[in-house]
Amino acid sequence: MNNTFYYENNLCGLKRADFQKNIGGKETDLFILRNDNGAEMAVTNYGGALLAIMVPDKNGKLANVVQGHDNIESVINSPEPFLSTLVGRYGNRIAKGSFLLDGKEYKLTINNGPNSLHGGPTGFHARVWDAEQTSKQSLKLHYLSADGEEGFPGNLDVTVVYTFTNQNEFIITYTATTDKRTIVNLTHHAFFSLSGLATPTASVENNIVTLNADFYTPMDEVSIPTGEILKVEGTPMDFRTPHTVGSRINEPFQQLVYGAGYDHCYVINKREAGTLVFAAKCIEPTSGRTLEVYTTEPGVQVYTANWHSGFAGWHGATFPARSAICFEAQHFPDTPNKGHFPSAALNPGEVYHQVTVYKFGTEK
Repeated sequence: MNNTFYYENNLCGLKRADFQKNIGGKETDLFILRNDNGAEMAVTNYGGALLAIMVPDKNGKLANVVQGHDNIESVINSPEPFLSTLVGRYGNRIAKGSFLLDGKEYKLTINNGPNSLHGGPTGFHARVWDAEQTSKQSLKLHYLSADGEEGFPGNLDVTVVYTFTNQNEFIITYTATTDKRTIVNLTHHAFFSLSGLATPTASVENNIVTLNADFYTPMDEVSIPTGEILKVEGTPMDFRTPHTVGSRINEPFQQLVYGAGYDHCYVINKREAGTLVFAAKCIEPTSGRTLEVYTTEPGVQVYTANWHSGFAGWHGATFPARSAICFEAQHFPDTPNKGHFPSAALNPGEVYHQVTVYKFGTEK
């Protein structure tokens, strides 16, 4: 595998040898993306997992702001199998692991209570992707998901490009084609800790979040959308103006009780489907680090790592409950069973296309 852009003395403190493994005839490796500002990110082609994103705070001090691991075995055996990985073929939950497509019922693996979550236990997060680093700032990942894999129809040919720009933007571009009508909902499950990873990593409850969303999809006791699209107004789900994560997270509001915190899909305000618009902003006030999210997707799942157990990752950093926040750009959960939600179907001859941007910055 051509990995000409690898830096031995990378800011992430990671070693290529710790990520090289043959899995089913495919090689895993470590890839370093570095921009002209001296910021850096590290990725493995196992699940497209992020290992580190080194960006400055308001004083210019670099820290890792994404939860990850420092060796391939830990990535494979992570207590959180979706820790900062690509997710597919269907991100989020499908009720009872079952859906209809053209009148035919398809059965998926049940791996989250009574539901199928994130493409199943051997989904895209647990696959070795073909990787080609095309420049010091871009990595191309490719995976062919076979017809019937994890129960989904059609051979799905997926390409994901990671780009790390000089504006400290992490841009993800997804494309996919199929040879049989199927469903596709790709996302990235980056767990962001803007304070920087630590032992233990700080709570995100002080993070100030703004969401460009007037509506969200409420869920039932097993985290499946009821089918309603409700106003956030007058509820603890309302982030149309900046609020700290922790200001209302423990309120006895039924949706927060069901999720043990935030774990909900917000409907991004946009006049035209498929346009790249602002979705979210997150500020960590102590470090001054900021994150802005832009996406072409109709929704963004906001998850506050409510089920983290305190397990260890990158260089011994530990990840307690609520030590990260995820902004997973996607179609709505259980869309294949909700005919009135924006469709996640893909036909032969069509191209699935998504762009999501995570832009890092600082505020004094």
